[in-house]
Parts: sequence; structure tokens; C-alpha cells
Amino acid sequence: MSQALDGVRVLDMTHVQSGPSCTQILAWLGADVVKLEAPTGDITRQQLRDVPDVDSLYFTMLNCNKRSITLNMKSERGKEIFIDLVKNSDVLVENFAPGAIDRMGFTWERLQEINPRLVFASIKGFGPGRYENFKAYEVVAQAMGGAMSTTGFEDGPPTATGAQIGDSGTGIHLVAGILAALFQRTSTGKGQRVTVAMQEAVLNLTRVKLRDQQRLTHGPLPEYPNDNFNGEVPRSGNASGGGQPGWALRCAPGGPNDYIYVIVQPPGWAPIAELIGKPELAEDPDWATPAARLDKLDKMFALIEQWTEQHSKFEVMDKLNALNVPCGPIMSTAELIADETLADLGAVVEVEHPQRGSFKTVGCPIKLSDSPVDVQTSPGLGEHNSVIYGSLGIDTAELSELKASGVI
Repeated sequence: MSQALDGVRVLDMTHVQSGPSCTQILAWLGADVVKLEAPTGDITRQQLRDVPDVDSLYFTMLNCNKRSITLNMKSERGKEIFIDLVKNSDVLVENFAPGAIDRMGFTWERLQEINPRLVFASIKGFGPGRYENFKAYEVVAQAMGGAMSTTGFEDGPPTATGAQIGDSGTGIHLVAGILAALFQRTSTGKGQRVTVAMQEAVLNLTRVKLRDQQRLTHGPLPEYPNDNFNGEVPRSGNASGGGQPGWALRCAPGGPNDYIYVIVQPPGWAPIAELIGKPELAEDPDWATPAARLDKLDKMFALIEQWTEQHSKFEVMDKLNALNVPCGPIMSTAELIADETLADLGAVVEVEHPQRGSFKTVGCPIKLSDSPVDVQTSPGLGEHNSVIYGSLGIDTAELSELKASGVI
């Protein structure tokens, strides 16, 4: 069965996480993603290794379904080969520091000359302006995109989220831009420049907090549990931040992740009151309506927690879902990686690696009915040099010379 991006060749010059997360999605959707690495390889092949002399999970979990070639871009022959690669590619993706590709001699204008149909996609930390040349990492992007100032508890410091919204979040945004550019190319015949800044991607994912910043001009936000706002959206712990109040409640047996997040919608209050053994609260005017409960949400959740503490989080999940009450157990990484439902969905998959044996990784979260994804292992460093360079007319003898001279 064909895949959605069959026939699309992606030259992947990305490294670490933000760029590889983008190109891995493209590979899962069927593109031929050729990862171009320096002869020393992507640095994450060696970072956080758990098995000596074997590519790390950091690398394998971000580079599935790709092919790998090596090339020294500082050599003249390397630049000549790079030009041939660009000519034969639909998309070039990079996440180097600002200006790095230009300094190699390949400005956007030069790339357009080489291949007018090329989509040239880049991830940078920041857009043009004051921050343009600053270095950016995951938590730097969270800090400067609005996530950290609004994450955590009111009496605690700003907190980073465990979700990699700065790196992988930006990668997903870049996927959207690349696909849009490829689609537009079908009518214009021309490629174009696609850029996503990590700060802006995080800001996009934090948009509801900017909504609330503007609402503050009309007074305090009643759905927040905070007493003080001081002119900015505060950290509000586990409050939902939306129109329906929610909180994480302790469950049995009391471990660090024995919690369930419960949202109390207006229709849910009566069945919840019945379930926790306080049916009279469904009719009590001090509790019966959302408006009556608004100034005592802490007391409301404390009452519910007295009941949840007597049950496991999955028992609570089943009982509340039977009443159509939105909720979700706090699932640890150990529970997620072993979850049978996620395995059945292909959300967590087991992949065979030639050196490390099997490992588990996330599957493709995008499901296309006519393009199923088969997650394959990440490539070895330069594993596809002979095949890909051979397609450019480089024979075995020259390949040996290129390797001996450090070009590949």
C-alpha cells in the first residue's frame, strides 16, 4: 500500500531533537528521509547512552524510518556532492545555529538556483530581531514562550513541563509548514522558505494564557484558584484554566503518581455527590450550582478526594466514566510504556535494533486510513552511503577514496 508522501525526498540536516522530530514524522508519512550527518555523526548517537558503543535511545527514538549518509561539508568535494543531493531533493530541513548554512556557502538564494522546486525548512530559537542570535534549548523556549511563568503552584518557582513543547512541539509546527509548501508547489511549481521559531511555537501552544492576560483588564479570573493576580496570569497549580473546574486528587495506595484529574461540569455534580456519599449536596443551594461552588472549589475537591483516596486511580476512572464525568488518571512513564491499549493503538511500539535488540518508542500519532505506518529502526551512521551516493554516479572506487580522505 502506498503512503501519503511516497516520492518525496527529504534531505535531513537536523540534529538533536527539534529537527529530527519533524523529519521522523515525514518519514512515517512515507517520505524518503535521508539523514545527512558529519562523519562523526549526530551528537545524540552518543548522548545518554545506556548500552556501551551502541546508538543511544535519544537517537533511535528520533530517527526511525530514515536512511543515513555521512558528508564533510567543509571539503570542496563534499560541497559538490551536497549540490547533487540538493538537486535530487524536494525538501531540505536544518536546525543549525542562525547563519550556519549561509557560512557553508548555501544561502537561500543559492539553494533556489540549484533547485527552484526545493522547500527549505528551518527551525531557529527565535525570529528576526533582538533575540535572533541567542541560543535556544527546550527549557529556554518554554521560559521565553510563556509556558514556565504559568506552570507550577502559586507559592513555587516557575516550572518546566515534561512535555517537550519547545523541541518536538516546534518540530510538529515545521511539519505543517513543509506540507503546506509542498501542496502550494503543486500549483506554482516553486519551492519556498519555511521557518519556525521555538519561542513562537511555544507561544502558540500557550495561547490560552494570552487570552487570560487580556481578560485580566476586566478584573480577576474567577475560574482560577488564586487570590492575587498582580496584573499577569499566575501559576495556578493543577487548575484547569478553562470554564470547567478541575484538579488532581489523591488515590489509593498513595504513591507519587496515585492521582486522578477530575473535571466537574454542571451535569456531573449530582452524580458525583451521589457517588461520594453526599447526595444532599446536589440540592443544597450552597452547593447545587456552579456559581455557588465557585468560591469553594478547594472544599469541593477536598470532599471528592476523601472518596478517591479510598480507591485506586483506575477504579476511580471506571466509576466516574460510567457517570460521564471527565477524568484521567495520572499515568507514569512506567505505566505508559507497559499500557496494552497504547500498544494496541500503535502509540507505543517495539522496534528491533541490530545492536541493542528491541526497544520501545512512540508510534506515529497521525493516523491516515490509507497510509498505515510501520515504524522501522533508526539507521546506522552512514549505513546508506553506497546506495545513495551510487545513485549520484559515485562508484565504489571513488567511495573508498572519499572515505579515506575524510569526505564521507
